[in-house]
Amino acid sequence: MAWVLKMDEVIESGLVHDFDASLSGIGQELGAGAYSMSDVLALPIFKQEDSSLPQENETKHPPFQYVMCAATSPAVKLYDETLTYLNQGQSYEIRMLDNRKAGDIPEINGKLVKSIIRVVFHDRRLQYTEHQQLEGWKWNRPGDRLLDLDIPMSVGVIDIKTNPSQLNAVEFLWDPTKCTSAFIQVHCISTEFTPRKHGGEKGVPFRIQVDTFKQTENGEYTDHLHSASCQIKVFKPKGADRKQKTDREKMEKRTAHEKEKYQPSYDTTVLTECSPWPDTPTTFVNNSPTPAPTFTSAQHNTYSVPDSNSSSPNHQGDGTSQGSGDLHPSATIQETQQWLLKHRFSTYTRLFSNFSGADLLKLTREDLVQICGPADGIRLYNALKSRSVRPRLTIYVCQEPLRSIQLERPDAGNGDSSNGAIYVYHAIYLEEMAASEVTRKLALAFNIPLHQINQVYRQGPTGIHILVSDQMVQNFQDESCFLFTTIKAENGEGFHIILK
Repeated sequence: MAWVLKMDEVIESGLVHDFDASLSGIGQELGAGAYSMSDVLALPIFKQEDSSLPQENETKHPPFQYVMCAATSPAVKLYDETLTYLNQGQSYEIRMLDNRKAGDIPEINGKLVKSIIRVVFHDRRLQYTEHQQLEGWKWNRPGDRLLDLDIPMSVGVIDIKTNPSQLNAVEFLWDPTKCTSAFIQVHCISTEFTPRKHGGEKGVPFRIQVDTFKQTENGEYTDHLHSASCQIKVFKPKGADRKQKTDREKMEKRTAHEKEKYQPSYDTTVLTECSPWPDTPTTFVNNSPTPAPTFTSAQHNTYSVPDSNSSSPNHQGDGTSQGSGDLHPSATIQETQQWLLKHRFSTYTRLFSNFSGADLLKLTREDLVQICGPADGIRLYNALKSRSVRPRLTIYVCQEPLRSIQLERPDAGNGDSSNGAIYVYHAIYLEEMAASEVTRKLALAFNIPLHQINQVYRQGPTGIHILVSDQMVQNFQDESCFLFTTIKAENGEGFHIILK
């Protein structure tokens, strides 16, 4: 019996020894690298499944890259968009880099491309009222531009053009194969567009956007190639440096665990890909007859006329008639896409890519809110139904009798036809209770160049002239009637308007 037990122990120990030897042999055969994930993924079954994945990323390889030489803020959380602080009026370099792979877009080899740089609002609410915001800024800063190109410092940019009616954009041509840098200057600050201006307000963010186009067969640069943008805030001179320092000091006080939730600060800002700006570049080119970036009164006259059709946010960029902004049921898919772009619904062009005018008009308010969200859904519904903004104040204005339009009534038999003459008043609908809105609407109603109006006064007791301010406009009675006349300015440049 003892012998049998001893044999069992010998057999068991022998099996254990053989099993250990077999394991050690496997380790010697395969080595340490046998357990690495790269070798596992190299198996044919994984290669077949993986082979299709990178191809999708390769198709999204951007042809260009734009890098702005300004540091990003360290106080931005992970996965949020970067934020860059700029100083007002300071020149910042944007490097225009050719990022194409071999064989990409060969038709632009040896040719120039056109880029349009814009400073636009980041907030959708301000994008919707951009026309009114920029008009108010222009009134407070006559002759200034929101965005300029520092031509002496820029490299490789040619045929630079600016448009007096588009103060927030510049365009130029450049060769992708050559070193190109555009130095921009932003002259507006973020707090200029805040509702209250008592100090300490949080400024609104802007966006720097670059759209690049190639030349078509007819010689115009309208074929879109690439667009990218970044988020910025603009401070008064040296304010961006102080804000960057403040953010850095705040981050240094945080614990290591809290710091992991924030992005590091980078020395440069890389613009990320985005949809092209809805404005068509052909209009911008045709409205820029002079190649040099100048601002003259003659040019301003040329571009003050089209603004007369933009009396309401719902009709920004409309054509010659009020009805031209309506979407008709007979509109084709292409016309519907153009309508969406024109009314700043570019985010949803892909979503409605197969919708005709009739399809889009059949959607109810609830449908649009569910598809686009509450804000854009209601805005799209109002745009489809052509709902204009109800004016906050209505006034009636007529020029002095010597210059007004007179309609002669038939002679009543007494031979005195002068008593039958009536003077035609123009209705002025104010959507903002501001003096700048009164000035702009007067210029539009009576075809007066806006830049030639220096001040607007109201004639008070004993004939004194009272400057029309925002507070005075807020105290106007609805449907008030005014006669107005013009007097030459003291310096001989422009004139003043006097309301009676």
